Amino acid sequence: MTHRSGFVTLIGRPNAGKSTLLNALVGDKLAIVSEKPQTTRTSVQGVLTLPDAQVVFIDTPGIHESKTLLNRRMMTVVRSALEQRDLILYLTDCTIPFGAPEQEALNILSKVSTPALLLLTKVDLLQDKRWLLPRIEQFKSVREFDDYLPVSAVSGEGMEVLRRAIVSRLPEGPPFFPPDYLTDQPERFLASEMIREKILEETRQEVPHSVAVLVDQWQETPKLTRIAATIFVERPGQKAILIGAKGATMKKIGSAARTEIETMLGKKVFLELFVKVTPEWRESEEFLKAIDWRSIGGRELDSEPKL
Repeated sequence: MTHRSGFVTLIGRPNAGKSTLLNALVGDKLAIVSEKPQTTRTSVQGVLTLPDAQVVFIDTPGIHESKTLLNRRMMTVVRSALEQRDLILYLTDCTIPFGAPEQEALNILSKVSTPALLLLTKVDLLQDKRWLLPRIEQFKSVREFDDYLPVSAVSGEGMEVLRRAIVSRLPEGPPFFPPDYLTDQPERFLASEMIREKILEETRQEVPHSVAVLVDQWQETPKLTRIAATIFVERPGQKAILIGAKGATMKKIGSAARTEIETMLGKKVFLELFVKVTPEWRESEEFLKAIDWRSIGGRELDSEPKL
């Protein structure tokens, strides 16, 4: 049997459905999902192992204007993820009209010769599928793709066709990782992202972009994992929103995050959350290195306990 393997990058504008698609393709939750833009801040690797192929997917932040150091670092991640790849999946939300922002986002592929598929996502929300053809023609007027596939990671529509389209375009070769390998992300980072996801779900528009989460302590016992994490915001008002009246919002965030982390670890979790105001952390090179998952290693930070 011929075996294929390769690296596939997912790119697109914010909220195009990249993280949802990654999770659906690998069959596990590796990337947090939110309706708020710029949820994904770094590259997320997910590996799909099939009998005849192994696909290494790279999820990336949404293509956006870089106004802060954090944003610029995110766009650097996107551009790096386009290098030395076997296939690119460009995702677009088919329920949103084609316009200037999409055309500008497509510019990132202007000098890329790697084969690319256009995925029209969230097709389950489209009432009239006939609208897909003119949408595809709009993309063709800007850039030709190797194929055009409507998909829904939620309903599963088009997913099997997509898997076949991906595998058929990969080079022949052995697998890169063992069959049970799923992601390069450490559990600490996954836990911090689960906490941030719950914050995105519970807070208003001004808070999400200004929130970062860093796991300070991680203590394992046979039956219990103790986790202490600091939630960083930029202004005192954001801290007040996070905590909520009598700590109600923080309790909801902590409870929801603990449940999800317990599912991931398969054991009970004691989760302690702290909130700290760090003005303009998105412009601090040192801080951004500290919250990068590649740097997470149990580093202690001065934090203010809350709940």
